[in-house]
Amino acid sequence: MPKSVEQDSGRRRRGQRPFPATSFEEALEFAQVLFTLGSGQPVRRLTVFDHLGKAPESSASRMLITNSNRYGLTKGSYVAEQLELTDDGRTAVDESVGRRERKRVWAKLAIQDIEPFRQLYDRFVNSRLPAKPVLTDTIKQLGVAAEFSEEGVDTFIVNLRFVGLLQTLSGADRIVTIDHLLDSVLSSPIAHIDSAPAPERRSIITQEHATFETTCFYITPIGADGSEQRKHSDLFLGNIIEPALTAFGLRVVRADAIDKPGIITRQVIEYLLRSRLVIADLSFHNPNVFYELAIRHAVRLPIVQIMRELDSIPFDVHQMRTILIDNRDIYALVPKLETYRSEIANQVRRALEAGAEVDTPISIYFPNFKIST
Repeated sequence: MPKSVEQDSGRRRRGQRPFPATSFEEALEFAQVLFTLGSGQPVRRLTVFDHLGKAPESSASRMLITNSNRYGLTKGSYVAEQLELTDDGRTAVDESVGRRERKRVWAKLAIQDIEPFRQLYDRFVNSRLPAKPVLTDTIKQLGVAAEFSEEGVDTFIVNLRFVGLLQTLSGADRIVTIDHLLDSVLSSPIAHIDSAPAPERRSIITQEHATFETTCFYITPIGADGSEQRKHSDLFLGNIIEPALTAFGLRVVRADAIDKPGIITRQVIEYLLRSRLVIADLSFHNPNVFYELAIRHAVRLPIVQIMRELDSIPFDVHQMRTILIDNRDIYALVPKLETYRSEIANQVRRALEAGAEVDTPISIYFPNFKIST
């Protein structure tokens, strides 16, 4: 049964999460909606969520408002009649403002004004991005509760990358100064990497291991042995998805790793309907993937969408946030592996918190429609 808003809010108060419960990019998108609707002026809360196709009293809608407030982008609580942008919020989303100034404000709101992120940034600026365990230990030392430490690190890394304070220089992710960011707003450094990591060999998932409550089902174009699609799927699975899910205690299952007797199509559908989480890789625009994705959307259970940057997001599923992964060559992919893992972990965490009421393209237009299993 889904948690009530009161239960969820109480848990967060007790846990003292000292940072917003979403990335800055998502909060910025909400601020952009306010700016578009009101041209910088206050907008009725009900009008905003009618435009978004979301129920204004839902937990997801309340979180949008709460997180945009915590980032200093907007004013007005989730029970306010009107919502409005702060001065920094208007600057952050107004494209008539110079890009340099907008970047400065992004860095301020996403990193400098969030105390644990500011302290992490000050500790490691002008150095390579430390390994995630180092960042996790450091954020704990800064006073963040252990239950929120990994989430804080993931959000910090995602925010750094989005605002431009994490750049690939000399073949490594480096945390740069704000002055460097502002001086290089239009630059796109080219990394140099000697070799790509070798994909791990997949093991067969037995019936005993396939406990749905601890399963993430990975729907992906698999292809034949040695094919481009198989190499792609192996690379993403072994080097991005599985490391990203380590903290959640979820075992990743792919269709070709099921040894349970029975018809494979029935088993795949069972995983789609019962797994705690599904990660859908939309790369190559594979029809089987989209068929399976539609089934998961219909049951409104936790789902995360990823895709290689080379492909375009189809119109039908563009309402769902999709993590784009630049894998055009090893020079683009390898330096950003840790960032992609954090982006996926960030989305997984939010998807699991949403429980059994995940918004999907189906629920946006038919909010009362849901398949029960």
